[in-house]
Amino acid sequence: MSGGLSEALLAALSLMLVVEGLLPFLSPTIWRQLFARMLAMSDGQIRFVGLTSMVIGLLSLVLIWR
Repeated sequence: MSGGLSEALLAALSLMLVVEGLLPFLSPTIWRQLFARMLAMSDGQIRFVGLTSMVIGLLSLVLIWR
């Protein structure tokens, strides 16, 4: 990987960790409730949430890099 690409991937990973840490830091009670709801979901529902998240992320990247 070139230096620019690996730096961009590390920056993206770092930003993802910051964003994912916001809810548990700001409101642990709501985060716990959301986590409990996720545990109650079936595998198919969780896969659909993951697929939807990936599609939204890919569409966002396409729009940003246009």
